[in-house]
Amino acid sequence: MINKVEICGVNTSKLPVLSNSEQLRLFDKIKKGDKDARSEFINGNLRLVLSVIQKFSNRGENADDLFQVGCIGLMKSVDNFDLSQNVKFSTYAVPMIIGEIRRYLRDNNSIRVSRSLRDTAYKALAVKERLMAKNETEPTIDEIAKELGMEKEDVVFALDAIQEPVSLFEPVYNDGADAIFVMDQLSDEKSLDENWLEEISLREAMKKLGDREKHIINLRFYKGRTQMEVAKELGISQAQVSRLEKSALSHMKKNM
Repeated sequence: MINKVEICGVNTSKLPVLSNSEQLRLFDKIKKGDKDARSEFINGNLRLVLSVIQKFSNRGENADDLFQVGCIGLMKSVDNFDLSQNVKFSTYAVPMIIGEIRRYLRDNNSIRVSRSLRDTAYKALAVKERLMAKNETEPTIDEIAKELGMEKEDVVFALDAIQEPVSLFEPVYNDGADAIFVMDQLSDEKSLDENWLEEISLREAMKKLGDREKHIINLRFYKGRTQMEVAKELGISQAQVSRLEKSALSHMKKNM
């Protein structure tokens, strides 16, 4: 979908490209309130939006939706761009477009996050960008929390909550042969060889117990019954259950 030629009724193969002199000419008119110049400038920079949404091609999102959201970021860039900063428009616009798309993806995330938590996260991100621009270094969580007047744990929790989910089948490395996916980097503690062997040993040890001892171990450790409940079911005293249980466990340890 990302690679299709027509997006939102726009033939992407025929998008115009503005030269620097044309951009400056149109910006001069835009600052004077010329709406036609604004439309022409936006149309002349739609390739920026197209290049940005390519970065989100593996998210499974509809290309038309991403393009429209990216255009909102482009329009915000046009309205807020300052020529006096001596920065290329594309350098300023691309992060704005990316930010707009990321906000859209967070707000439409399948994992629901409360509005207050999202607001906290967005404030933290805004503070982070402001401190980076001011100090030219990435701020620490402590610095962001101090600026917000919040506990750093709350800031970390909010930022974690808006992280986009990652597919287990997303490639993390490809050397030209077989790719390594996220799922290859995860360990399954329930399926370790040690656990598998231990389960076999337990089953073998259980086979060597008498029927009553086997039944008691099954009730106590597989069905979660108390000694009193087991005693009531078997019609014997709790002391007898305790003695038989200890004897059974002792035999199992010797056989494992």
